[in-house]
Amino acid sequence: MDQAPLMPGVEAPIVQELNIDAVAPGTIARLWLQVISDGLGQPVCIPVLIARGTLPGKTLGLTAALHGNELNGIPVIQRLFRNLDPLRLSGTIIGIPVVNAPSFLQQERLYLDGRDLNHLMPGRPEGSASEVYAHSVFNSFVGSLDYLVDLHTASSGRVNSFYVRADMGNPDTRDAALLQNPQIIVHNPPSDGTLRGAATLRGVRSITLELGDPQIFQKNLISAGLTGIQNLMVHLGMTEGVIVPPVQAPVLCRKSYWLYADEGGILTVRPNLTEFLEKGQRIASVRNIFGDLVKTYDAPEAGIVIGKSVNPVNHSGGRILHLGVV
Repeated sequence: MDQAPLMPGVEAPIVQELNIDAVAPGTIARLWLQVISDGLGQPVCIPVLIARGTLPGKTLGLTAALHGNELNGIPVIQRLFRNLDPLRLSGTIIGIPVVNAPSFLQQERLYLDGRDLNHLMPGRPEGSASEVYAHSVFNSFVGSLDYLVDLHTASSGRVNSFYVRADMGNPDTRDAALLQNPQIIVHNPPSDGTLRGAATLRGVRSITLELGDPQIFQKNLISAGLTGIQNLMVHLGMTEGVIVPPVQAPVLCRKSYWLYADEGGILTVRPNLTEFLEKGQRIASVRNIFGDLVKTYDAPEAGIVIGKSVNPVNHSGGRILHLGVV
């Protein structure tokens, strides 16, 4: 690794593949991993942090910014590694603060060809541009993991509560979800081309952690996300410490889904995040550009608000809110 070229202005080598064994026990390595080449034939790299402990243990992966404008997970990983003492670590932690580097630079959610990387995993080596990128990233590190926490936020024009998606039928992922101390946990067996789903099929115990809103740093949610990951590390025996209990038990949802508006216009969504709804409760209204009421929307069943739209400009088929069924 020491013989690899250095990224200009950054004291970190560029590597073609991750080799955990090349990281000395009790140290933290900073690397640039080349995943593809751009239109000029130049390397496109993603930043990787590897903390290798002095004792054997689990390998935990942490990923953020798989969608390029979902930023809260970045400082979670940065702070974890900044405060980490690898001499007192059992096992290995692999952190990738920005998975979707091209879209991060463009401040866009989707990959350069307009596709969602989190529905293309594990990708294809001979597919489209996004599928090749997904394949390269996925196969560079997932196979070495025991656990994965994939950090996300809401999309543009929406806001999220602090919630977890996990297969609650699996005892290991159930424990990992509860240790995050989220407001809401959604039971969601992975089968949808997500990074979490594809990693699970490889035998990696995986959860998705949703931390608030896009294109912004939210200090309280960053701190909460960091605490949850540290809880998981203590639980796995990777570090010593005390597991921080939740202030309030999370709301467990057996499923969740989005409600959509079939009329375009100016959208107003009434309920707040984490608010409990009754069946038939008024949740939204749409007015035309002259201010006339066009349509109202009611909750189809009782549940809790996991996320919602905050963009007043609504096209037909636009999202209203994300309803969790308790």
